[in-house]
Amino acid sequence: MDETFGGVSSVVESSLYHNVHSILRELDCQPQAGSASNKGMLRWTLHNRVERCPSVSVPLVKVLIKELEKAERIDSKIRIIPLLHTLVYTILQSAFIPEDVYHRIHVCLKSLVTLPLPYCAIALHYARQIKMEQTTPGLMYQRRVISEHNLRNDLYQLHEKVFVFVDPAIFPPSLVNALKADVEGSDQGYRDPWVYKRKVVLHTLMAGIGKQCNVNRLAQALEHLGEDVELHFQDVVAIVEQRVEDGAAEDNRYKTRLQETYRDILTAAKDPSHPASQAETHLPNPEVSFHVWNKEDDIWNELVNFALMVSSERNSAYLDEDDVRRNSVVSTVSTDSGIEGDMPISEISSLMLESQGGAEEHSSSFCRRPCVRWPKAGTRLTLMMEAIKGNGGYGLTKEERNLTARIVVMGDDRTLGRLAKTLHTIRKREARHLLLTKRVNQEIYYIPVTNQPSSHAQEFLSGNEDMLTLAGYLGSVDPWFDCNINGLGAMIPKLAQMQSSQGDSSDPNSFLLDIISYYTRVSQQPVHLPVYSVKIVFSNLTTSVEEVFVSQLMIDFPDIKRIRATFKDTIKGSVRYKKHSSQELYGADVSINYRKASISDREQGSRVTLTSCGMLVAVVPSCSAKSPHSVNIRFQDMNPTRPCATVIRAVSVNIRVLENKTFSLCLDKDPRRTFKDVQSVEVSPCLDPGYCPQPSTKSKYSSGEGSEPLLKFLNRTLTLPINTFFGTDQ
Repeated sequence: MDETFGGVSSVVESSLYHNVHSILRELDCQPQAGSASNKGMLRWTLHNRVERCPSVSVPLVKVLIKELEKAERIDSKIRIIPLLHTLVYTILQSAFIPEDVYHRIHVCLKSLVTLPLPYCAIALHYARQIKMEQTTPGLMYQRRVISEHNLRNDLYQLHEKVFVFVDPAIFPPSLVNALKADVEGSDQGYRDPWVYKRKVVLHTLMAGIGKQCNVNRLAQALEHLGEDVELHFQDVVAIVEQRVEDGAAEDNRYKTRLQETYRDILTAAKDPSHPASQAETHLPNPEVSFHVWNKEDDIWNELVNFALMVSSERNSAYLDEDDVRRNSVVSTVSTDSGIEGDMPISEISSLMLESQGGAEEHSSSFCRRPCVRWPKAGTRLTLMMEAIKGNGGYGLTKEERNLTARIVVMGDDRTLGRLAKTLHTIRKREARHLLLTKRVNQEIYYIPVTNQPSSHAQEFLSGNEDMLTLAGYLGSVDPWFDCNINGLGAMIPKLAQMQSSQGDSSDPNSFLLDIISYYTRVSQQPVHLPVYSVKIVFSNLTTSVEEVFVSQLMIDFPDIKRIRATFKDTIKGSVRYKKHSSQELYGADVSINYRKASISDREQGSRVTLTSCGMLVAVVPSCSAKSPHSVNIRFQDMNPTRPCATVIRAVSVNIRVLENKTFSLCLDKDPRRTFKDVQSVEVSPCLDPGYCPQPSTKSKYSSGEGSEPLLKFLNRTLTLPINTFFGTDQ
């Protein structure tokens, strides 16, 4: 027989050690050809092993602690954050961790706090979470399930929801259907609130009582209770939240209350004829909704619907029938003759904004007077304001404002360009009235997927463009993101083939949903991608358009004749070489005013005039505050045999054609965002509309009378925050 330590054989511990080392080797070595799509599978397999066999969680935690101590000793910082995330996610899945193991964890995290950013910030954040978990076992699991599935209770009001948006320009219909089945169909049979409440009660009692808890008998009793488990669920939540407020005091009283709840459940569910049940305490996946991003306002509409739906559900839970009947009048601004409509607050969700499936259908219990019309967008915005300000006279507590929308976008650089434009539009709407920002916390996640082959070694303005430049930047900043998320993009297109081969009778694969769950739960450190604004002036000089971009701006002169390079073009002294060396017949004269990028930000403006038949303004993100965000300006010569001109690195640039010619403009490699007949463009860092205050004679940002406001010294540039595992030090 194998030698056993603490109930786990040495073979199992050695296997866990081998699994962890295999994951770490993915961080240190470059992927081989054809193996990029397999990265991240080892981490997923390891956590699935913990779910299937919870007894391996404690030895896995010990192995991770040893590796953390080794990584700090040999100064291998690339391993620290992946090990920290794996450690905390294992504790989240576990039901019991011994005290001596907790002590080793605290000693290890205490030494990591002395490291620079972002290592110290992540270690400190996890140290606080683990300390609360040690004091109140099962707290992390309970709060996670309550928030992700909107389980109503009076003490913990945080609600989270994951929204997955895919770009239809990248995903064909067959792949969209496969993704929808994988994302929404994997947990279709478990979306019952009573199932989640039973899981919370079972896991909390297991973690709090320990070995005295008969797990299988408790699971059998909870299933027999049915909907009567609601009372015990509320009791468990109250006991745990009271424990958090009391801290480590009165430990015996806390366990006594849990044991009383445990005995009450077993007593209330005595039924010998009920069949035996296998206890399942694995962490369920969060609530995920899948959307095809067709319209520009789809994200805004879904967030508003999310806020209104949760508001109506929570308020209807706290109001009795008489109060609803007595306070059921919500005034709406009518657009016809001043008629006011009467509507119960419980039916405010029926006025949700139009989603992708069209306008929401009327509720069967919705009654209104014949004179009231369906409210327009302005009226619905008024209802949104009333719902946020008071919901029919009932004020919102601080906890009720804790709504978190985790927005996951799938696509390439074109999709991130659309996302930046959407974020800028939302910030403009929120500049005057904080409606959505005040109600919903928005977290942005990105899964790179493209339908075009990527090539890192490419020619300037060639047809084979790399559509995942920003994903490559995120992978260089965050190796754990590159391992788990960047590798996922190559695997997603294979899902459609797997679904078609399996048929409709097969169960959907949970791999994609598990990866999304891990990504949205763990990655809370944003990487800020700079957003640049561009003012486009057309040839008639009377109309202009303002846009934003995050990856590149490409300028092309369609009327300029291009030279097809041949071997004779490269021979000096030949007629073709002399002809192509003359730039009088080819190219356009362009005036460029720019300001160079520097750390001090004190560079003066410069001007240059040259002849070119194309330009590329590419955004250069920065990993450190010491290196500012900037753009690289590259020029295309009319003769492709000549080398590219010197690249200009600038903070802002103004490009104008001197001749009677126009050019076309393409933003973020997206043909849908192409502009023609352009005369000039002005590129500069995009300012956040939310930081533009109204002019006032007395401002709290003023340093005194006669002095300029301090607001001009604040950083007001708009960035696109993509949540990653490492983050940056900005």
